Amino acid sequence: MKMRTSRKGGFTLVEIMIVVAIIAMLASIAIPNFVKARTTAQKTACISNLQQLEGAIQQWALQNKKGNGDAVTLEDIKAGGFIKLDASGDIPHCPGGGQYSVSTVDANPTCSVAGHALP
Repeated sequence: MKMRTSRKGGFTLVEIMIVVAIIAMLASIAIPNFVKARTTAQKTACISNLQQLEGAIQQWALQNKKGNGDAVTLEDIKAGGFIKLDASGDIPHCPGGGQYSVSTVDANPTCSVAGHALP
């Protein structure tokens, strides 16, 4: 009588370790690219918001007969309805977490995040 040895099919530890190593290598390539793409998208959206703020400042200045050196605030722009407000009823915010500031009609609006600036 012959003894039958049953061998169940499955993965060995070495095979599983190789698969995990390959996945880790792919993740190490993909994650930095994802982070860079996210940062670039945030910067682009912020600059777009700054351009909208600049246009709103110019519209506010024309309607209120203000000159280049006259002071302007974000509340002036918001109250005049010169910029589209977000869902919470506020001026759009920097996706990178920065704060927008304005000073005078002829000065570009700025963001507190480094690199987020109008050209």
